[in-house]
Amino acid sequence: MPPRTRALLFVSAAYLTALAVAWLVVRWLGLGASPFAVVAWADLAATVAVFAFSVVADNTSVYDPYWSVAPLAIAPYLALRSGAEGAPSARRILVCALVIAWGLRLTYHWARGFRGLAHEDWRYLDFRRKTGRLYWPVSLAGLHLFPTMQVYLGCLPLFVALPSARPLGPLDAVAAAVTAGALILEAVADEQLRRFRARGGAGEIMAEGLWAYSRHPNYLGEIGFWWGLLLFGLAAAPDAWWTAIGAAAITAMFALFSIPVLDQRSCARRPAYAEHMKRVPALLPWPPRR
Repeated sequence: MPPRTRALLFVSAAYLTALAVAWLVVRWLGLGASPFAVVAWADLAATVAVFAFSVVADNTSVYDPYWSVAPLAIAPYLALRSGAEGAPSARRILVCALVIAWGLRLTYHWARGFRGLAHEDWRYLDFRRKTGRLYWPVSLAGLHLFPTMQVYLGCLPLFVALPSARPLGPLDAVAAAVTAGALILEAVADEQLRRFRARGGAGEIMAEGLWAYSRHPNYLGEIGFWWGLLLFGLAAAPDAWWTAIGAAAITAMFALFSIPVLDQRSCARRPAYAEHMKRVPALLPWPPRR
C-alpha cells in the first residue's frame, strides 16, 4: 500500500474515532442539555481524540481537516435536534446544504493536497523549533483547541438559524448569495493556486486570475462564508447580534495572524514579494497599482 494511502487511512481512522467519541458525549448529555453545551463538550472531546492521533503520528497536520469536518457534524446535529418534532424548514435545508457543500469541498481540497504523514505544515515546524520539549502542550492549546474554538464560535449563528420557524425573507436571500458566493470564490482561488503550483510556479509569485486583485482571495472566500452564516442567523433572529463574535474572531485571526505570517514567509523566500504587496491588496480585490 502506498505511504500516502496508509496516511489517509490513518487520518480517516482519527476522524471516525473523533466522531464516535463526540457521539458518546452527545448521548451521555442527552436532549435535556443545552445545545451550546452539548456541541461544546462533544467538540472538545473530538479534538482531544484527534490530538491523540497527532501525538501517535508525531504530526500536528493530522488535525488540519478538522476545520472543515467539524461543521459537517455540527450543522446536521443541530438541524436534526431542531426538526425532531416537525418537517424541516426551508432555512434549515438551505443552511445545511451550504454548510455541507462548503465542508465537503474544503475537505476534498485538503485531501487532494495531502502529502502523507512524512510531511508537516511549515508553521508547525516553526513552533517545534521555538518550543522544544513544550511543543505538544503548545500544539494541544494553540494548534488544536484554539482552531476548534474558532470554528465553534463561527458556528454560533447555526444555533439560532436552524431551530427557527421564521419564514424565509430578503435577508436570507442576501445570506445565501454571500455564503454561496464565498464558497465559489474560495473554490476558484484554491483551484487557480493548485494549477499554478502544478505547473512549477511554486517558487514564483502567484498574480494570476483572482490572485491578481487580492493576495489571499481564498482567505477572503473563507471569511465571507462565516459572515454569510451570520446573516442567516440574523435573518432567523434579528436580535442575535452576539453571534457575530464568531465571524469577527475568524476575520481577526486571518487578518492579524495568518496573512501577516504568510506574507512574511513569502517576502523571505521571494525578494520581489515586498513590491507585490505594495501593488496588490491583502484581501479586498482591487486592480493592482502600477
